Amino acid sequence: MPNAIITLTTDYGTNDHLVGTLKGVILKINPDVTIVDITHNITPFDLLDAALAIGSAYFYFPPKTIHVVVVDPGVGTERRPLLVSAQNQYFVAPDNGVLSVVYEREAESLVVRHANVEHYYLQPVSKTFHGRDIFAPVASWLSKGWQTPSMGDEISDYKRFS
Repeated sequence: MPNAIITLTTDYGTNDHLVGTLKGVILKINPDVTIVDITHNITPFDLLDAALAIGSAYFYFPPKTIHVVVVDPGVGTERRPLLVSAQNQYFVAPDNGVLSVVYEREAESLVVRHANVEHYYLQPVSKTFHGRDIFAPVASWLSKGWQTPSMGDEISDYKRFS
């Protein structure tokens, strides 16, 4: 995608290397992408806080923007990574309900995929840094024009807030 934009929303804070590492992974795959920080100050593991932040911001971005949301109390578990398309925007996030506001608002245009094609992951995948090893590289490959069907199987049993 020419002029690709990737946004980042995390609970990492900004006092260490984590955000910089995400950006490095993204830029190593696609040095031409523009990275926009929405926030890195989500309350740690607060899925509702993150859902409201991304839900308040995404629709102000140009079409085909890719939004990475990494607030993940289940990192290292069997929780699935997702690639979601909705209203000509893309979202890469864990399957933990963090995209519930997007799901509710964009139900008519929603396509949710399990981002299970490990070819797009940074190897080896650690148990503690899926933002670096899964979410950032999937977003970056998507920003280079890879098509979403090649990146995972469509699913309907994704997690949402009740």
